[in-house]
Amino acid sequence: MSEFKGFLLKTNALALAVGVIIAVALGAVVTSLVNDIIMPPIGYLLGGVNFADLKIVLGTTTAPDGTVTEVAIRWGAFVNTLINFTIIAFIVWRITKLFLKEAPADEVKTCPFCMEPNAVDATRCRACTSEI
Repeated sequence: MSEFKGFLLKTNALALAVGVIIAVALGAVVTSLVNDIIMPPIGYLLGGVNFADLKIVLGTTTAPDGTVTEVAIRWGAFVNTLINFTIIAFIVWRITKLFLKEAPADEVKTCPFCMEPNAVDATRCRACTSEI
């Protein structure tokens, strides 16, 4: 058990677990935002349609017990899912930009002949082998 505790504390497993929990909660919030706040006005503008119920019915099937099942392409629900994904991706992108900073670029020396970047301490160009 102590080895497992050491694994959790010494690696990024704990940070990953916290990230997954936050992502699930964020997904629920965004789903509610799309289904309860964003899509009702859009449905109202489209003539009072529940956007999630928009579908193309391909046909029906009847089971031996008499239940009828509709076979349909539920494109309204798919559009809701795309909106959810877009909002979540945007939020994750913003959080990533906020917390993860890019490492500064390594300094380079540009070859005056071929314009290729080279290491600062290079004496010859790696592309054209000219002295720089």
